[in-house]
Amino acid sequence: MKRFVIGIGGVTNGGKTTLAKSLQKHLPNCSVISQDDFFKPESEIDIDENGFLQYDVLEALNMEKMMSAVSCWMENPGSSAGPAALESAQGVPILIIEGFLLFNYKPLDTIWNRSYFLTVPYEECKRRRSTRVYEPPDPPGYFDGHVWPMYLKHRQEMSSITWDIVYLDGTRSEEDLFSQVYEDVKQELEKQNDRASLHIPGHPGSQSVDHAGF
Repeated sequence: MKRFVIGIGGVTNGGKTTLAKSLQKHLPNCSVISQDDFFKPESEIDIDENGFLQYDVLEALNMEKMMSAVSCWMENPGSSAGPAALESAQGVPILIIEGFLLFNYKPLDTIWNRSYFLTVPYEECKRRRSTRVYEPPDPPGYFDGHVWPMYLKHRQEMSSITWDIVYLDGTRSEEDLFSQVYEDVKQELEKQNDRASLHIPGHPGSQSVDHAGF
């Protein structure tokens, strides 16, 4: 059975979850798995010499549990029952996995049919982060002392990736980002389907993808 798996990675507060949910509403037969749902309990999170909980590392996540969820979907792809899921019975099942460390976890490397990465500049990312409420809350200095350095470290690790990643400017509007990715996914699905008539409801605001990134 054909399947189509989309990865949406990127910086914290870059718009990953919003984009994934928007795509799920409009793509037939689409499910979403969020990496944030697999954080370990606070009692299992390491603490560095500054007293900062080390949440922005792979070791803070139960990736084995997440991989089990992915494997479960692969074995029995679910169907979305939303109003946009027209002719979903004929559509290729789609899984969107969104999270901040997707492309740094080797067991996922071979799963992607399409990969996207949202970027946001330092100042804007810090501003967005300050408006969010976390449990536990971010202590003073946490963004500069842990969150941003880990993002830069993991972004550097991605330089060795051998497959194509479409980089997205997370400062653009939600509608623009959705339109770009939706159109790209639609085109990729048509290619995967040997240009057969796979029906995905048209989106009036769709646009072409700039694969050069930002």
